[in-house]
Amino acid sequence: MSKIKVVPCSGIGKVFGLMARESALRVTDVLASDICETACLAHIVSGDDEARAKVEGLNCISVDGCPALCAAKSIKASGGIVKAEFRVVDIMKEHRGKNAGDGTALSEEGWIITDDLADRIAAKAIEIAKEVE
Repeated sequence: MSKIKVVPCSGIGKVFGLMARESALRVTDVLASDICETACLAHIVSGDDEARAKVEGLNCISVDGCPALCAAKSIKASGGIVKAEFRVVDIMKEHRGKNAGDGTALSEEGWIITDDLADRIAAKAIEIAKEVE
């Protein structure tokens, strides 16, 4: 079975982009490394054949920072199957008034929220993996 691709948005210089990347890395490096791996959105968007081949026809989870859904849209445009879409802005609605940090560093509250998001992504990945067994 091919690993589920967890593709975060780039969102460079924006706290929600940083949260998307950090949550994806926590999933692929710690929480569900046996069933998940990440793919580089910048390479997918630029049309890199190797990067596109990593998602084409395969199960993916997008992690977008904002409502533009660049990761989800790019995965779909490259032939990937988006089984779940996560948006940091949605998670932040549950944490109104919290300071997550800035585009270069997460605050303590930001790490708590990011870990919560990573737990949700990992749970969804496990669910998806069970479906395809």
